[in-house]
Amino acid sequence: MPAQVISSENNETQILITIQHGDSMLDFETALQGSLNEAGVLGVEKQLEAMDTDGSPIKVGGITMSSKHKKEPKVYETSWGSVKLARYVYQSSQGGETFCPLDQNARIIVNSTPAFARLVSWKYAQMAAPQVEEDLLQNHGRKSSRSTLRDLADVVASIAQAKEEKWAYDIPDLPKAVKTIGIGLDGANLLYYEGYREAMCGTISLYDDEGERLHTIYCAEAPEYGKGTFKSRFSREINKVKARYPDAVYVGIADGAADNWTFLEPFTTVQVLDFYHVSEYVAGAAEALYPGKKASQERHAWLKQKLHDLKHEKGAAKRLQEELDSAKPGNNRTASLEKLISARTYFKNHWHQMIYPQAREQNLPIGSGVTEAGCKTLVKQRMCRSGMRWKEQGASMLLTLRALVCTSGSWNAFWSKMSRYGFPVTHNLPPVH
Repeated sequence: MPAQVISSENNETQILITIQHGDSMLDFETALQGSLNEAGVLGVEKQLEAMDTDGSPIKVGGITMSSKHKKEPKVYETSWGSVKLARYVYQSSQGGETFCPLDQNARIIVNSTPAFARLVSWKYAQMAAPQVEEDLLQNHGRKSSRSTLRDLADVVASIAQAKEEKWAYDIPDLPKAVKTIGIGLDGANLLYYEGYREAMCGTISLYDDEGERLHTIYCAEAPEYGKGTFKSRFSREINKVKARYPDAVYVGIADGAADNWTFLEPFTTVQVLDFYHVSEYVAGAAEALYPGKKASQERHAWLKQKLHDLKHEKGAAKRLQEELDSAKPGNNRTASLEKLISARTYFKNHWHQMIYPQAREQNLPIGSGVTEAGCKTLVKQRMCRSGMRWKEQGASMLLTLRALVCTSGSWNAFWSKMSRYGFPVTHNLPPVH
């Protein structure tokens, strides 16, 4: 017997479901899910009916609007299934655009209830549309089309982008006080239809006085020429954090790309070159100075000592830079000379940012591992799977969702604001009853 409403009054609805028991637990649970979905559809229908007007004239933004005295049907997508409902639609006496109070009051996103939009967009941030479609069917007993799922997720992402300047998401309660904030940015290659291009990722990491990471805020943007959108978005996030923690020590951490430091220096009081990237150049210099198998023991010993000195001895970076300037490669091969020249240039340009002993004394971060991991998490894990190619709009929308999902607390904070303010097209209109 299908689920049925047995009473609906006094702001309360009672729904009856009948459950058939049998020998198979799996069959029972599958049938139970179907019954619960039926009950969910009935419950949402009653809730939507309660949030509609009675058809009387209303005022919206000072303009009197009247209903057409005939409810117009619309199909709403919910977490339990589709609900077809007739609701009042309004228009002013001068004509023009119509307005549906129910859609505003219920915070409908296109034709989806908020919970279904949240469910779909979260899943789409983790999986491709065909997988989301199959997940809904297998795990929720809920049929949907992949185009609907993709379009809904894109709309949610567009709302997040439209509101990112005005909506600030509170940082969750942290177990310790924030002393240091590390800011880093890096790129990750993403396959577009015309070839590989670089998407940008930024991280803002909060540390306690012992150097333990407490929280990380993620920001990302699709490949673009000039990186203007990313820099603008990332700057806003940094400024929000600075307003919250004005007394923290701000540390810029990145590789040697000049554009990274042009961006980071105005926001940070301390700049630290990523130790891992420095290690790669020191390793290249070691191969140039002590090439071949016979010199492997000397090469490893030299490399180990130099990396130890860089991390623990003040002034070691400048001394190594001077040593490399006067050093000669261990053989006449072009590859050895190129590695040595590369290391010389790198240290000449960046030795002043290799302040690892001082940073360690103050428990400041010295590596950009958080940012590099962010590139993998935000971009690679979801967007670089076999056969995936992207266009700018789709990539930008998905990265917006993934940044919200990956930043602890931001996803729930976003939906809390959605519940309060609704879809941006109508968010300034007052609730109508």
